[in-house]
Amino acid sequence: MLLAVACFFLAHEFSIPELLYVCVLLLAVVAASVLTVHLVGRSESVTRAFLPDSVTVGRTVRVRLDVTVRSALPAAQGTWRDQLPAGLDGDAGGVFPALSSATGTRSEAVALEYEIEAQRRGVRTVGPLTVTSTDPFGFARRRHVVGGPVSLTVAPAIVDLGAVGDLPGEAGGSVHTSTNQLGQGADNLVPRHYVPGDSMRRIHWRASAHRDELMVRQEEQETTPQAVVVLDRGIHRWSPEAFRAPGEDPGFEEGVSAAISVVARLAHEGFTVHLLDVDGAELGDRVEAHDLAGVEVLAADLATTVARRDLPLEPLVRRFQATMTGPLVLVTGRIDEADAEVLAPLAAHSALPVLLAVAPQHDALERAARAGWRAAVVHPDGDLAASWAAAVERGASRVDA
Repeated sequence: MLLAVACFFLAHEFSIPELLYVCVLLLAVVAASVLTVHLVGRSESVTRAFLPDSVTVGRTVRVRLDVTVRSALPAAQGTWRDQLPAGLDGDAGGVFPALSSATGTRSEAVALEYEIEAQRRGVRTVGPLTVTSTDPFGFARRRHVVGGPVSLTVAPAIVDLGAVGDLPGEAGGSVHTSTNQLGQGADNLVPRHYVPGDSMRRIHWRASAHRDELMVRQEEQETTPQAVVVLDRGIHRWSPEAFRAPGEDPGFEEGVSAAISVVARLAHEGFTVHLLDVDGAELGDRVEAHDLAGVEVLAADLATTVARRDLPLEPLVRRFQATMTGPLVLVTGRIDEADAEVLAPLAAHSALPVLLAVAPQHDALERAARAGWRAAVVHPDGDLAASWAAAVERGASRVDA
């Protein structure tokens, strides 16, 4: 366009009529280029897929875009860019290939791929896709917005924690039960007295001879031990950002990651694990022993978890005051000596009471340790596995800072 204007003025200034022809030709080419880009019909659609379809914090996910283009005229090489929200990082752009014309029922498909890293927990929207196309001469450019945004679930990071003890099932999991029965044979049954109606095929002849009365085989009832993980979501024990949106408070993010990591560890140990809030509310479906898929589902459920309005610790203590439970792991944020005093009676009602605090105040963890808790600090930028190992170290109720 500038060259056409320059030719126009030079033609009049130096009385060169040929330059007018050049000016008209340039204007005609530019006009034709603009018309082909903006007026010629072009339809585009995109389907977007994530591999895997959900991701945990710190992991990468591959994004595949299948773009279908139908245009009456060929298009020169252009560029594309997929819009990424805060919390996802990656190079979501590149060169969009040149296309031939595709009229009638024909269409041309373009496959695009890129990788992104999940940096913050939450449900993040990826897209829409923006394609910048040019005419065959490269004089005109048009930007197309294709499709809409698609949601990607970013679950909390799951850290591989160490075993509860030196032996599998040290805290009473089903792995331990199986270990205790090794070498006892498959017929490890408990005999009981015969009652009318029992099948004669179930008579335990050895026990009957020993007791001089009929005894029958009674199958031993197998139960899966229970464990409870508590994620304290009380807002006054976290920063205000933990209440606003997922991924905003580093301390709360470490707490959520610690909770799901402990669930994964205890399920691996052979426990059926319940994840609760301090008021007893379930934060997801229970995870059965050795159910890795259940851990992933629960992690996805925690993708949108945020802190709640003020939640006292007393309901948690009352929930277990009249019963005994297996491992009880409490993940909390900012606790003080008064909170430790409230939690002190709870330690006596668990086979393995573990307290993980992100921001303990003063001597809160020392007070909890004296009451029987196995306590440790978990830092947002620290080693969660090391803190867990220090807390559950066999035979020790200690504080690791």
